[in-house]
Amino acid sequence: MNARDYLRQFAYDEWANAQVLEAMRSAGADERSLTLLSHILSAERLWLERLQQQPQGAPVWPKRSLEDCASEVREVGRLWREYLAQSTGSDLGGVVSYKNSKGEPFTGAVADILSHVILHSAYHRGQIASHMRNSGKTPAYTDFIHAVRQGFVK
Repeated sequence: MNARDYLRQFAYDEWANAQVLEAMRSAGADERSLTLLSHILSAERLWLERLQQQPQGAPVWPKRSLEDCASEVREVGRLWREYLAQSTGSDLGGVVSYKNSKGEPFTGAVADILSHVILHSAYHRGQIASHMRNSGKTPAYTDFIHAVRQGFVK
């Protein structure tokens, strides 16, 4: 994939996170869903920090309010757009060394990390949807193809 493809994937990701946030606002955010959304946003920021060789700025499982999450959805989306807009083909095809949250060293392909961020977030959004549904609430409809069909992702 090239930078344009990743920009599209991360545009979808930001849209999906915002949809989940709105569904939680409408239905009433419960602690489990809020914990998962907070984790999604923290992990997205953490992986960007790793790619940029920056220190970890927040815990992997932070406590956030719904309004804190709303701000973070916008901010993390903006940061990923900036990162991807500045990335070249060689950047995206490269590797990066980092330490995980336990301090263990790893080296990974940038492309694999980008895919992981998108898939990790989708996984946890699915958990939120399942939890909301099991609680009698209506979750957000965040299918990628829906976002494309409706013009939310170009």
